Amino acid sequence: MTKSALRLTSLFLLSFLTFANTAVVAGKPVLLYSRYFNAKGESRYLPDGTYKDVLTKLAVTFDVRTSDEPLNTETLNGVSLVLIANPSDKAVGKNPPPRHCTPEDVAALSAFVNSGGGIVVMGNQENHNLEINDFNKLLGAFGMKWVSSYTDAKQLIIPQSAPILGGLRWAYYTGNQVQIEDNHPAHPRCLIANDLNQKPVGGPRDEPGCLLAVAEPGKGHFVAVTDAGWISNDALSGKGIGKVAIKDHDNFEICLRLFKWAAGR
Repeated sequence: MTKSALRLTSLFLLSFLTFANTAVVAGKPVLLYSRYFNAKGESRYLPDGTYKDVLTKLAVTFDVRTSDEPLNTETLNGVSLVLIANPSDKAVGKNPPPRHCTPEDVAALSAFVNSGGGIVVMGNQENHNLEINDFNKLLGAFGMKWVSSYTDAKQLIIPQSAPILGGLRWAYYTGNQVQIEDNHPAHPRCLIANDLNQKPVGGPRDEPGCLLAVAEPGKGHFVAVTDAGWISNDALSGKGIGKVAIKDHDNFEICLRLFKWAAGR
């Protein structure tokens, strides 16, 4: 082969590999971490704070973006999955009050899921400025609601028979509960129920009920989790939260599987 032919072949291969790499990046589903319902000045679960590690890890699989813009047709265009953690109830400091979920938000997000999008929402324990009354209007569209019934930190071994997450170990760092409406058209169901045979390590509260629920309305997926701290930096590293450290866990694998399922992947 002549030098000119070799040069052309090399250029072709370089162009092909560049195109292939671009296609792989372009093919990542978009994960939007929305801070729209979080109060200004709220330091919990910031993308460059306690959620930095999980978002960095998720960026291998997803095109991760963060925004506090309204969730509407424009901002949801091209998005596969929306993550909302600990929607705020009250203002922080002298900042303006946070946005609570409105009927317009419910309509926009319901249309997003019904057309094939995914949403993951995360609740929390008490004293975390968590708003549930208005936000439950969104959960209600998928046959669920958060209730203020709490389970303290524990390691949960998920049954092998559970879809998506069977056999994994969940380091659960205290949260509320999901109630599910029977015969709802969004087909809600409990994916992880609290197992009372597995005892808390961080407190006495251990309520029967659902800790993680899913729904499949239309073409999309909706997930409601009852703890927002389980994917924080300290939870993932095994350092723990407060005085509780659960070192043996599969929290990132649970997160990745759950997010991929919610995104339709």
